[in-house]
Amino acid sequence: MNNMSVILPPEWAEQRFVQLTWPHEDTDWAYMLDEVNTCFTDIARQVSEREDLLIVCRSEKRTRELLKEINQSRIKYVELPSNDTWARDHGGITVFKHGKRTVLDFTFNGWGMKFAANFDNMLTRQLLEESIFGEASYENCLDFVLEGGSVESDGEGTLLTTAECLLSDNRNNRSKEEIKLILKERLGAERILWLHHGYLAGDDTDSHVDTLARFCTPDIIAYVQCTDEDDEHYEELKKMEGELKAFRMSDGKPYNLLPLPMADVVYDEDGERLPATYANFLIMNGAVLLPFYNSEKDEIAREQLQKAFPDREIVGVNCLPLIKQHGSLHCVTMQYP
Repeated sequence: MNNMSVILPPEWAEQRFVQLTWPHEDTDWAYMLDEVNTCFTDIARQVSEREDLLIVCRSEKRTRELLKEINQSRIKYVELPSNDTWARDHGGITVFKHGKRTVLDFTFNGWGMKFAANFDNMLTRQLLEESIFGEASYENCLDFVLEGGSVESDGEGTLLTTAECLLSDNRNNRSKEEIKLILKERLGAERILWLHHGYLAGDDTDSHVDTLARFCTPDIIAYVQCTDEDDEHYEELKKMEGELKAFRMSDGKPYNLLPLPMADVVYDEDGERLPATYANFLIMNGAVLLPFYNSEKDEIAREQLQKAFPDREIVGVNCLPLIKQHGSLHCVTMQYP
């Protein structure tokens, strides 16, 4: 950590709890609720074995019943209405301001007004009213649209993001310079690394960085590498790889780049390609939860990621259910340091 007045801690910093927003009958999961409940239960089990878990849900009674085999001592339930389950993007973003923990509440507008978000956008304020954030202060940042999946922090003043998402007109309609100033003021960004290439077919987020490239330490970036020249992503991900190779740390040294395999192709019932990615992992206290897709590449991804996290257990979670709604493991979780 440095001496900045605002610090966006890295995901590997010690965490107090992780938030899940549970699926229900009025979400897009309605047609496959049993299947996605199994996936969420797996995630809940892995989180609650290691740290506290906040579950935002429609019915505490029904959700408790789903989790009856799991130790409840670390689980806190809060009943609140929600549109969907993507806690990464509607959850609060925690920074340290002059050393004091502060939860920033940015606007979530359904990834550029693609989907309804009226309930989701109120959740952080409502959790504040439920005293969920403890001694952390709350800051209203609703004048700016920002999703947690769109920014990566090294904890030392550097942000990694994508121009496709942050400069989207349907979010803020502001110039790059204006957005840089806001990120500096709100998140303590001294440097911003902008990716102008890279995407995943079927992604609704306008290329969230957490599907493409992730800080693992201040000097290691894991990223999706495509080696199949016949894959539609090959050219764009090759250009993204080139951008990552050109990036420099604040001391002028290049980053240590850790390629993750391109996940095997997953299609929905209509033949549309879904955005399966191994970059959508969650770093936790003592472990990393890695999305698995019932593929031989799962173990390759695990072995690669273990290189970046030698002291943490790499735990695979079957995320084929999540990918059917165009997201994965990191997308449905939000950590609070």
